[in-house]
Amino acid sequence: MTDTSAFASGFALSAALIVAIGAQNAFVLRQGLRCEHVGPVVAFCAASDLLLMSAGVAGVGAVLAQVPALLLALTLGGALFLASYGMLALRRAARPAALQAAGGNGTASLRSVLARTAGFTFLNPHVYLDTLLLVGSVGAGFVATERPVFVAGAAVASALWFVSLGYGARLAAPLLARPQAWRVLEGVIGLIMLGLAAGLAGRLLGGPL
Repeated sequence: MTDTSAFASGFALSAALIVAIGAQNAFVLRQGLRCEHVGPVVAFCAASDLLLMSAGVAGVGAVLAQVPALLLALTLGGALFLASYGMLALRRAARPAALQAAGGNGTASLRSVLARTAGFTFLNPHVYLDTLLLVGSVGAGFVATERPVFVAGAAVASALWFVSLGYGARLAAPLLARPQAWRVLEGVIGLIMLGLAAGLAGRLLGGPL
């Protein structure tokens, strides 16, 4: 297989996995709409994907698959984190006058925003299933010289997605200039977060991921 094919395979797989409604994507979208620390959030998400996919191709995913207790702990932490954020989003939706379509200099500090970004990234067990296990297992099937190219393709797809999501969200800002529109958005985000939390809790009760 050529380097071009390895790059295309990594790009296609990453794109297929990342373009879905999830906690991290919903958070990046919200930050983009608020124009609040968008660059650092996008960079953090893209860099995290690169790190995790590289680790997966290097073999960390195979090791993680042998430690079900770790995945169980990540699932519990992720469910609690998503439920908490979902409730906060619904609380904001109930107070539409407090919502803003643009954050200006930002009402939240960069540190707090990045802390939340880290939570949506690393407290989500699905990110490990996707990047470490799935991308890792596919990438490991390439010869050693092609694996970095495969990871590069996957990382480019991830970076393009987060840049498009974070900065492209500004195109929708005029539609969200009214507090009522933000009430709907925050309500939808809150329900998504609670739904994901319920799904993780269901996995805890029903058995291993």
